[in-house]
Amino acid sequence: MKSQFTVMTLGLLLAACTNSTPDYKSVDEYPVRKGSLEEMSYSPKQTQFAVWSPAAEQVTLNLYADAETEQATEKIPMKRSKDGTWKACVKRDLNGMFYTFAVYQPNSSYQLTESPGLFAKAVGINGKRAAIIDMDSTNPEGWSEDRRPFFGERKDAIIYEMHHRDFSIDPSAGAQHPGKFIALTEHGTLSPEGERTGIDHLIELGVTHVQLLPSYDFGSIDERGATTEAQVLESGAAVGGTYNWGYDPINYNVPEGSYSTNPYDPACRIREMKQMIQALHNAGIRVVMDVVYNHTYDVDHSNFTQTAPGYFYRTRDDGSLGNASGCGNETASNRPMMRKFIVESVRYWATEYHIDGFRFDLMGIHDIETMREVRATLDDIDPTILLYGEGWAAEQPLYAGELLAMKANVREMPGIGAFCDEMRDALRGPFSDDRQPAFLNALPGHEESIRFGIAGCTAHPQIDMSKVNYSKEPWAAEPYQCISYVSCHDDMMLTDRLKASISLQEGEMERLDKLAQTAVLTSQGSPFIWNGEEIMRNKKGVHNSFCSPDSVNAIDWSLKAKNKDLFSYYCHLIALRKAHPAFRLGTTEAVAEHLEFLEAPDCVVAFRLKELENIDEWKDIVVILNAQREPVEIAIPRDIDYAIVAKDGEFLSSSGDGVMPTVTDSAMVEPQTALILRAL
Repeated sequence: MKSQFTVMTLGLLLAACTNSTPDYKSVDEYPVRKGSLEEMSYSPKQTQFAVWSPAAEQVTLNLYADAETEQATEKIPMKRSKDGTWKACVKRDLNGMFYTFAVYQPNSSYQLTESPGLFAKAVGINGKRAAIIDMDSTNPEGWSEDRRPFFGERKDAIIYEMHHRDFSIDPSAGAQHPGKFIALTEHGTLSPEGERTGIDHLIELGVTHVQLLPSYDFGSIDERGATTEAQVLESGAAVGGTYNWGYDPINYNVPEGSYSTNPYDPACRIREMKQMIQALHNAGIRVVMDVVYNHTYDVDHSNFTQTAPGYFYRTRDDGSLGNASGCGNETASNRPMMRKFIVESVRYWATEYHIDGFRFDLMGIHDIETMREVRATLDDIDPTILLYGEGWAAEQPLYAGELLAMKANVREMPGIGAFCDEMRDALRGPFSDDRQPAFLNALPGHEESIRFGIAGCTAHPQIDMSKVNYSKEPWAAEPYQCISYVSCHDDMMLTDRLKASISLQEGEMERLDKLAQTAVLTSQGSPFIWNGEEIMRNKKGVHNSFCSPDSVNAIDWSLKAKNKDLFSYYCHLIALRKAHPAFRLGTTEAVAEHLEFLEAPDCVVAFRLKELENIDEWKDIVVILNAQREPVEIAIPRDIDYAIVAKDGEFLSSSGDGVMPTVTDSAMVEPQTALILRAL
């Protein structure tokens, strides 16, 4: 016994020498892990583990039989390598087991922590433990043949933002798997009135991209609240009795369990998300993922803090956390390992899940260099993968403004877009005051901001930037970098905003809805629609419905039958844009050359797309947006005969054929409507 004890003691001493903790003066001295950030690599013969924790004195790999029992079946010491990564290899088949990394850091306030690591690819219930699975087993049938739908250029995108649960949870959706990933795989779903819902509705609408609100594993919903789909259906409530959009990240590289039919099965959530993406691809629709790398659900229990306390967040000199996210913390993308994490995470989603685009939440918190590296990584995979985000932050980040991916710096980030709040607020009123209207209520002074949005936020000789809200110089290098929209998830629905800010008369809601979206979908930016706007959905006046119940957030699909004329108008607008390159010229030079703003009175914006012989089958197009409550007459070129495409809230002909040409040198536009003309 004495001899065995001596051998064990010598072994521990040797391990201590091998794993001696480096003396780092600050987190900025931490080494960068070489190669991939992969933490678990499985094969039936062996599984390799690796986690980056440079300041740890000891790291142990804990193996568990399932996701919830307290006792580990085995604890395996890991060995430190020079780049701060701890490694271990288990030479037997671990498929179906779970694991965590226990990190011991005696000189930290987080002395002993346990987490699934930074880069878990599969997790158990509520994401507390990582799962050991064969990722190939999560691929649905035909996954190896799944391809991104054909897509020309970034300028051709028409984006539809949606939330998994909102889209299919209401009984009127007719979904067999309401609120789940695979609800979007179901064809033939109908509302009680016989209108198409689900994926068939998206196909009918004609959008090119669906942007999904956060789909990774997030923290605000207890996945144990309803263990099976049947229980969810029976209860009629959200999983865990709560609702959330998901802007509270836990495991960035794993799908959210509450959107799967079995959150206890680590492979189920992965397979079903892939099935959803595959179904959308088969329908000709690309998939954009909303990613939230700018903050975490909390700090003390985040996987970042559990492995490298103090490294992944920005802090003030006194040690307090930055709060640019408005959620109590902000991540430090400027630090090499955080940048590496973001880049590798995006690459992983684009390759393993075939994701076709990324919308960065509060992109202005991240640094320009990181966003450029993300763009370069995606270009290596497929240059048509979209990349855009919110070009602002909730509060001032703890980093130099000129180095941040703010809207004002978009010109320094080729291939990356940002949302155009200038056009949004000029149309319906400021984000900060739901009751204050703008152009849609015939208030003058907003026309120049709308023109700026129509030009894709690029430099245009006819735009007076001194009259544009928020920006005093163009910020987009190319027009597709401007995401044109009138509302999105974290805001009032357009219908609610109009009710809150305007004393509406009969018929005005529909007219103003059509008018606003005509501006968006005929602009040179990339148009963006929030789900349900096309059928006049509302959220009962709630501005920020991130945790409101289904009674507020769920789409009532009976509205589609009630608002068929509005839905038809959206479909025609989208078809018009897709059919005519004039509405997506693609370069600043082309916009300056071919987009001409016509003289118009207050509360009217009129423009002409001209000299299109080598661009479009229509050589000349006129669009007039009249927000006045009375008809207006606008002078148009004398030497061109025009046919009416859309008038008085109705498309007379999607092609412009078969209608009488105008013979005068002016056009009459009805109140609160758009007029679209094309040259004969």
